[in-house]
Amino acid sequence: MREAIFSALESWGLVTDARVLDLYAGSGALGLEAASRGAASVALVEKHPQAAQVAQRNARTVLAAFRGGDAPTVEVVRQSVQAYLDAAGERDSRPQWDVALLDPPYDLGEAELTDNLRSLIPLLAEDAMVLVERSTRTPQPSWPAGLVLVREKRYGETVLWWAELDAPHPVDTH
Repeated sequence: MREAIFSALESWGLVTDARVLDLYAGSGALGLEAASRGAASVALVEKHPQAAQVAQRNARTVLAAFRGGDAPTVEVVRQSVQAYLDAAGERDSRPQWDVALLDPPYDLGEAELTDNLRSLIPLLAEDAMVLVERSTRTPQPSWPAGLVLVREKRYGETVLWWAELDAPHPVDTH
């Protein structure tokens, strides 16, 4: 499934030099995959101490494979996703993420996921892509105003939903 995720992102030109936000990062596998494929920076947000420690170790391992100055920036943030998004939204210089990956735990409620998505919107770059990975037993996310579903793909017991900003596209007058 990770290969399918990154094949899609690469086909859309959203990996090389991208700024990637991995929410509910766990071990950091998705965000670190982006780093290994050419992302410029990655933030791994994970509140559970043990998982954040694993993500930190994995980040060190991935970064050790880079030679010279071509290594991406990788930050592991031990904080809840909503607290991270709220704090990022209050900063004067807000990050502009190109890719946001959300793989929340099964027990995360739909209202909390919707709140995460709503708080994420002002932190996204204009052409950003948002991926939500969930069990097929969970309903499609309730997309807040500002995000629109563009693709859905099922892989066994897992479903991937891809969304982008629902911004008006400029009219070509030529």
